Amino acid sequence: MFFVIAGLGNPGRRYSGTRHNAGFAVVERLAAAEGWNFGRRRFSSLVAEGRYGRHHLLLLQPQTFMNLSGQAVAAAVRFYRLPLKQLAVVHDDVDLEVGRLQLRRGGGTGGHRGLDSIVQSLGGAGFVRLRVGAGRPEPGVDTADHVLAPLAPPQQQLWQDALARAVPALKCWLDEGLEMAMNRYNPWPVKEEKS
Repeated sequence: MFFVIAGLGNPGRRYSGTRHNAGFAVVERLAAAEGWNFGRRRFSSLVAEGRYGRHHLLLLQPQTFMNLSGQAVAAAVRFYRLPLKQLAVVHDDVDLEVGRLQLRRGGGTGGHRGLDSIVQSLGGAGFVRLRVGAGRPEPGVDTADHVLAPLAPPQQQLWQDALARAVPALKCWLDEGLEMAMNRYNPWPVKEEKS
């Protein structure tokens, strides 16, 4: 089966390591885990692709900047005539604490402009989302400034742990389905695995 996983973010070194580039970071980790690289451009995106088990995956990093992500994602979905249930979008979410992940299908956009663009471009919201907790800004700090700033050292480990858990969460969705992935990766706080 063919799947597209789009990691949202903004191109350029200025945005690397920021909350808003959570999607880029997750798909980079997934590509690295599978030995793939983002060496090609297609659909206004950097792309990596390959076989994962019985699936063919296309990973996207839209280069349109966040607010126009829908152009890139919709181009890939239309080209492959992909049902929305075979699309996952990975993005930051200020409504979740730093360190938290949440998988789900559909729902609102929560004011996330990248998601707004995708829903508008696709004409529907029935795709899978992997939300990566970005935390709320401190009082008086603009949300845009918050998500475009690097994380403070106390939050950095939680952030890195969430990015690391995001890869097996996506693999669980591919291997065992959304329900199992949600049951395993949505609970918060994270429970330690027993040996």
